[in-house]
Amino acid sequence: MSALPQKFYPVVDHAQWVKRLGAAGARFIQLRLKDLPEEELRAQVRLARTYAAEHDVCLVLNDFWQLALEEGISYIHLGQEDLDTADMPAICKAGLRVGISTHCPEELERALGLTPDYVALGPIWETRLKKMAFGPQGVDKLREWKQRIGTLPLVAIGGITLERAPLCLAAGADCVSAVSAFTQHADPEGQVRAWLEATTGV
Repeated sequence: MSALPQKFYPVVDHAQWVKRLGAAGARFIQLRLKDLPEEELRAQVRLARTYAAEHDVCLVLNDFWQLALEEGISYIHLGQEDLDTADMPAICKAGLRVGISTHCPEELERALGLTPDYVALGPIWETRLKKMAFGPQGVDKLREWKQRIGTLPLVAIGGITLERAPLCLAAGADCVSAVSAFTQHADPEGQVRAWLEATTGV
C-alpha cells in the first residue's frame, strides 16, 4: 500500500488555496467545493489542477468523481453518501486513487470492501464546520482503526489543531487533516510551515 504524500492534509474550498498552501510547502490538499454552478465548479477544478502541477501538490477532489474523470484529476475523496451513487467499477477502471470517510465499524467494513487508498476517521474532536451525525471519536478510536486496517493509510480529521496533530499521529494516524486551521488562520502559509515542523519525525 503506497504511503500518503505528506503527514498533514489541508481541506480547502477554493483553488487559490492550492496555490497559496502549495507554495508554502503543502503537498497533499483536498479541494472540497459545495453549491457551485456547473461552469464555476469546472473552472475551479481546472485552476486547482494547474496550481497543483505548478507546486507539486497531490490534489484530491472531494465528491465529484465524474468531474475528476473528465478533468484528469487522479485522486478523489468519497463520503459514505457518495458511495451510494459512485460508479466504483468505472472509478477503478480509470485508475483513480480513492479515499473514503468512515465514522463507525460498519462504514469501515464497507470502505475496506472497496480497497481504498486511505480511509479517514472523524471527527476525532468536536467540529463546528460540518454538521456530523457522529460524535467525537477520540484518539483511542484511531488506535482501534489502525489495528484493524494494518498498512492501509489512516487519515484523522475533525477538530484537529496544530497542538493535537502529534497526538493523532502517535495514536496510529498516518496523516492529519484540517480545514479551519489553515483557511481561517491569519497566516495560512505560516501554518503550513508550522505543521510541517510539528509532523516531521512523528
